Amino acid sequence: MRKFLLLIIGAIVLALAGFQFYKQPNIIAIKSARSDTEAHLKSSGLVKGSPVFIRIFKQESLLELWMKKKGKWVLYKGFPVCYWSGKLGPKLKEGDHQSPEGFYRVTKSSLNPHSKYYLSFNLGYPNKYDRQHRRTGSYLMVHGNCVSIGCYAMTDGQIDVIYSLVAAALKNGQAFVPVHIFPFRMSEKNMKENSRSEWIGFWQNLKTGYDYFETRHQVPKITVTNKRYQVGG
Repeated sequence: MRKFLLLIIGAIVLALAGFQFYKQPNIIAIKSARSDTEAHLKSSGLVKGSPVFIRIFKQESLLELWMKKKGKWVLYKGFPVCYWSGKLGPKLKEGDHQSPEGFYRVTKSSLNPHSKYYLSFNLGYPNKYDRQHRRTGSYLMVHGNCVSIGCYAMTDGQIDVIYSLVAAALKNGQAFVPVHIFPFRMSEKNMKENSRSEWIGFWQNLKTGYDYFETRHQVPKITVTNKRYQVGG
């Protein structure tokens, strides 16, 4: 009898823990975000379905969404990241609760319109670079619900906007949406302040991709050779 009661109590605890990670979507916030999106697109001359590019900065807790306008990348908006987990540095293994850093791709198959976190898209971790470094993990997402155990969590209103623009770009022919994730804005000042980190070599490699976009305003082509990211046009 005692064992049975302990099992029942354990089941209740697990159910309550799971409930803490899920809540019903905020319909009011979603409707407001959709209305703001229509107005913002119209005022900025941007068109839903245009190519999209995303950058995420951990330290600043910021997600930038860029869109193409007449062949040039224009910042649509910067969204505060509601929550990310872990610390500065890459994700290393399954279960470390660390949000990843690196260069990722979102394709049509990455989209999950039926996510328990309202909406989500898979970042594609581990990518080729991660696999060459024997890093493990799965289901690393950008999603709603504002909770994270390795993902980048947004509010429901924010993910509604981000997801809709990503999905529209993919539906309109963009092969994949690049998502570049950095520990911080990779200025010389920030690099110097973090020069003693164990990850400085990794971050210097990431900085080549950051600098390419900053100086040329073009999204670089990213490949992986000999366990390093290679950045080109």
